[in-house]
Amino acid sequence: MLSSYLIPGPLTHAKRPFCAVVILATVSSGCADGSKAVLSQQAEAHRLASHLHVQFARAADASNRAVMADTDDASAAAAKEAQQATSAVAQDIDSLARILGDLGDRDEARELEVFKGRFAQYRALDADILPLAVENTNIKAQRLSFGPAQEAVDTFKQSLETAVKLAPAKNASAAAASAAQAVGATLEIQVIEARHIAESDDAAMTRMEAVMKTSETSARTSLQTLKGLLPPAASQPLAAAAAALDRLMKTNTEIVTLSRRNSNVRSLALSLGKKRALTAQCDESLQALEDALAAHHFSATR
Repeated sequence: MLSSYLIPGPLTHAKRPFCAVVILATVSSGCADGSKAVLSQQAEAHRLASHLHVQFARAADASNRAVMADTDDASAAAAKEAQQATSAVAQDIDSLARILGDLGDRDEARELEVFKGRFAQYRALDADILPLAVENTNIKAQRLSFGPAQEAVDTFKQSLETAVKLAPAKNASAAAASAAQAVGATLEIQVIEARHIAESDDAAMTRMEAVMKTSETSARTSLQTLKGLLPPAASQPLAAAAAALDRLMKTNTEIVTLSRRNSNVRSLALSLGKKRALTAQCDESLQALEDALAAHHFSATR
């Protein structure tokens, strides 16, 4: 019936075998082409799943490097790499979803959806982490503390040492004590700055700022005391000491402002906390997806 429908008219005994062969060959060719297409899609699904996994690992690694970098340029470069890899992951998700839909791979599609949901959370968290990492406010505060603040303290100490040498004998001990108290106050400010930069609790930082203010007051009071103990010849080194203290406190204000922003501390806390857990969950989903693809497609080809 099929051969009669395809080739109208009566068929001779010689024609029928030829027609049957043509029909069978056509059907076989179509099946072969269909099988090749399916195999091609399966191969592409495996490639995309593997590429997706690699790009996700690259994104997570680059994001971590952005957080740990100690320069603005290094942080910015790593953050850019993380964003590029994250975009590549999103593209792979869309492409793989279309292929799995064409193949009718429901189990694999479900695994991909699980990863997609976790990746959305990861991406949102990384969008908070990367800008903080690039700011580098704690690192900048630390540089100010180790640089300009340290220089101001050194100048303050040297100026007071010069001034105390000019003290009359009767005031020498008192002048040395006042100078030591003033220097000790500035050193205390330095020590607290370091703790402030590393601190994440606002209330603790507020307490530290109050102590630094008290230390500043103590240093200025000691300077006033020294003025009464030293001769007019000491006015120049005392003025230099006062100027150095002013520079220290101006720098201290910058340090506190940057430290309060806490971008490095916050980005590191997020990376070691929520992001670390999400990264592990995403990686688990990707492995499950690749395993499902391997099991399904291997059994289908046997």
